[in-house]
Amino acid sequence: MPNRNPGAYRPDEDAPGNRKLIRPNLSELADRYPTRNFQQRKQVPPEQTNAESYYYLKQMAAKTPMVVVLNDGQEVRGWIEWYDKACLKVNRDRGPNLLIPKSSIKYLFKQADEEGQRGGGNR
Repeated sequence: MPNRNPGAYRPDEDAPGNRKLIRPNLSELADRYPTRNFQQRKQVPPEQTNAESYYYLKQMAAKTPMVVVLNDGQEVRGWIEWYDKACLKVNRDRGPNLLIPKSSIKYLFKQADEEGQRGGGNR
């Protein structure tokens, strides 16, 4: 049958509803983007960095005067004699030595830094 309207005829390839899907060759993609194997994966960071231990050991060796602020706001002044996973032992010049659970410590700092700690950033 002859086509009476030559501009109205579209081959199936050009029809808007019948488009060809372009699928990449998976073997080419595998060569181009290799998957990572087990050794190339990022390592999970360690659960403990030993920074706390390093800090305590450094202060213990130097017998650095420290201020330990407890959760209720009380301050304990002295130097750290030893520590373990759950507590610190603080030696004091005035008063008995104390064994302080870490859970009751709000924060601690060097007594020499007290001026900057309390000053509110006026350095």
